[in-house]
Amino acid sequence: MSTESPILRIDLESAVPVYEQLSNGIRSELVAGRLRPGQQLPTVRELALNLGVHHNTVAEAYRLLAREGWLDLRRGRGALVIARQQPEPTEQARNEFARRLRELAAKAIAQGVPKPEVSGEMRALSSELDRGGQQ
Repeated sequence: MSTESPILRIDLESAVPVYEQLSNGIRSELVAGRLRPGQQLPTVRELALNLGVHHNTVAEAYRLLAREGWLDLRRGRGALVIARQQPEPTEQARNEFARRLRELAAKAIAQGVPKPEVSGEMRALSSELDRGGQQ
């Protein structure tokens, strides 16, 4: 993600709050390794203008990612990607992940996405995760 052209997409019609869509999108870029420690993210104001959202929405997404250990936020300097220690997974986290993954697959199938396509996307994601990324 460069400061000139954010690659994030948001859906203002979604039931998912925009700050959560932003944090999810940025987190995906971090985990995939497309955003690396030392990279500067766009300022809150720049990203808000580029996406057409209120600056407080972007600020909340950045604060959430900072609490998770992904970003260093400093007034006047913006958001800097930092090296993050991988937390030890809890049983609760593992169970929540499995539950949400099953729910997401079921929702896609219920919306008409063929089972082989859902399975193919999961395999593609698995391969991408196996190849690298921060986490």
